[in-house]
Amino acid sequence: MLAQLSIRDFAIIDSISITFHDGLTVLTGETGAGKSIIIDAIQLLAGGRGSVGYVRHGSKKAQIEGLFIVDEYDHPVQKVCKHFGIEVEDGQIVLERIITSSGKSICKVNSKLVTLAILREIGKTLIDIHSQHETQTLMNPDQHIHLLDLYESEETEKALAKYKFLYDKLVKLQKRFQELNDNEQETAQRLDLLNFQKRELEEANLVAGEDAKLEEEKLILSNFEKVFTALQDAYNALYGDGKGLDWVGQALASLEEQQHIDPYIAEKAKEIADHYYALEDLTYDLRNKLDSLQFDPERLNEIEGRLNELNRLKKKYGSTVSKMLEYLAKVEEEIEQIDNKESHLSELQEQINECKKDLQLEAQQLHHIRKRSANALEKSVVEELKDLYLEKATFNVSFQKEMDEAGEPKLHKFGFDHIRFLVSTNLGEPPKEINKIASGGELSRMMLALKKIFAKHQGVTSVIFDEVDTGVSGRVAQAIAEKIFEVSCQSQVLCITHLPQVAAMADTHLYIEKKEKQNRTVTSVKELNKEEQIMELSRMLTGTQLTETAKDHAKELLDFASSYKEKELTPQR
Repeated sequence: MLAQLSIRDFAIIDSISITFHDGLTVLTGETGAGKSIIIDAIQLLAGGRGSVGYVRHGSKKAQIEGLFIVDEYDHPVQKVCKHFGIEVEDGQIVLERIITSSGKSICKVNSKLVTLAILREIGKTLIDIHSQHETQTLMNPDQHIHLLDLYESEETEKALAKYKFLYDKLVKLQKRFQELNDNEQETAQRLDLLNFQKRELEEANLVAGEDAKLEEEKLILSNFEKVFTALQDAYNALYGDGKGLDWVGQALASLEEQQHIDPYIAEKAKEIADHYYALEDLTYDLRNKLDSLQFDPERLNEIEGRLNELNRLKKKYGSTVSKMLEYLAKVEEEIEQIDNKESHLSELQEQINECKKDLQLEAQQLHHIRKRSANALEKSVVEELKDLYLEKATFNVSFQKEMDEAGEPKLHKFGFDHIRFLVSTNLGEPPKEINKIASGGELSRMMLALKKIFAKHQGVTSVIFDEVDTGVSGRVAQAIAEKIFEVSCQSQVLCITHLPQVAAMADTHLYIEKKEKQNRTVTSVKELNKEEQIMELSRMLTGTQLTETAKDHAKELLDFASSYKEKELTPQR
C-alpha cells in the first residue's frame, strides 16, 4: 500500500504530507482545489511523463516522495527490483521524483538513482491509475491476453512457460537460417572477410597466455638495473664476514655449546639451525640468479614488437590472446557452415519444422486453457455488471488468429490467440471493444466490474480512481460505491469522487481545500472526523447551502455504508 506521500512545490501545492491507510480512501473538495493534482503527483511518482509546468512558480524544483509497504516475499515488485539491483528491506520501497525548473527529471528508488524507464517498470507494479480520460491496461486491447492469462493463472503459467521456451528456441533457429540464407553477394563478402580474419589470426601463431608472460618478461627487462641492484644488495647483506648469515651462524654456535645443559637452549639451537640452513639455501639461490641475469636489449625490442602486434590484433578480435583464439574457433566454424551451406540450411529447416510442430501443440494447449478461463471470466463479469444495474449487458472474450502461408495459425510470443474483450450494454446491440463504448456512465461501470475481478490477480498495491463515477446518479451511484469498496477489499483504493454515496463508503475521508497564503494559492489536505464528514457529505448533496435535511440524509448515507460494510464485506478483509 501507499503509506506516505510528500509533495513539495508541485503546481499549486506548497508542501503537504499525507498518510494513507488500508481500504478505501476518498478525496473530495471543490472543483479546482487540487484533488487531481495529487493524483498527477502520484502518477509522476510511478513513472509518468513530467514537464516544467508542474514546478510551482518561483521554485527551483518540484519534489514528490512516496513510501510503499509491500509483502516481503510475494509481491511482483520484489522480482523487478532484484532485476535492477535495488535492495528492498522490510518490505519498504521509497519512490522519489524531482523535476527541476530547467526541465531535468531525477528518479530514485530506495535512494538509488534510476532511469525513468526503470521507475515506470517498478511503478506499474505498485500503482494502477484509472480515470475517465486515460487509457489503462483494461482499455488496451493488446493487454487483454495478459489479463485473461492472469485469471485462473496457475495452469496458464505452466503452459505458457513451456511455450515461451520453445518459442525462443524457434526465434534463434530462424535467425540463424536467415543469416545463412542471405543473398549470394553478401555471403561471398562475408566469406572473404572470415577467410582474411582466419589467415591473420593463424599467421600470428597465437599461444594462449603468451601476452601475460611477455608483459611479465618485459617488466623485468625494462627494470633490469633495479632488479639486479635489489638482488645484489640482498645477497651482500646476507653473505660475507660480519653479514647476516655470519651473525646467525655465531648465534647458532653459541647455543650449541651449551645445549647439553638446558633443554630450552637445545630446542632454540635446533630452530636457529633450521633458519640458518634455509638462509644459506636462499643465499645460494640469490647468487645463482645474479649469475644468470643478463641484459638483452634485442630481446626487449623483440618482446615489445610482439606485444604491439598482439595489441593490434586485440583491438579487432578480443581483449586477450585466449579470447582471440576463441574468436578464431568461431570464424572457422562459420566458414565451415558457409562452405557447407546447403546441408546446414537443410538441417536448420528440419529443426525449424520440428520446433514449429511442437509449438503448435503447446499453443493449442494454451488455447484450450484460455477458452476455459474465458468462459469463467465472462460469467463473472456479467454477474458484476448485474450488480451495477447493467442487467442487459453482455461480455464476450473474442478469440481470433491469423493464418500463415501453410494454413497454420501464425504464432507469436504468447501463442496464436489474439484476445479482445467485447461488450454490449444494451439489448440487441452487437458487442464492441471496451474502448468503443460511448456512454461515460456505462464505461465507468464496465471498468469497475473488471477492476473488481482483476484486482487480486494483478497484484497492484494501490488502485486509484480519478472521477470514474462521472455521469451516474441514483441507484447506479450507490452500486458503484459498493463496487469500489469491494475493490478496496483486494487492494488499497484511492478515489476522487463527487458522489456522496461513494464518499460515505470511505474508510478514510480526505478533504482537499484551496486557500490563500501570503498572496499565493496553496492546497491543504485534512482527514475528516465523523462530524466533519457529515458536513462534507451535506455539501456534496446540496451544494453551498447546508440544510438539516441534507445533514440527516448524510447521516443516513453513513449509517447505510457502515451497515453494508459490516454485514457484507468486512470478513473479506
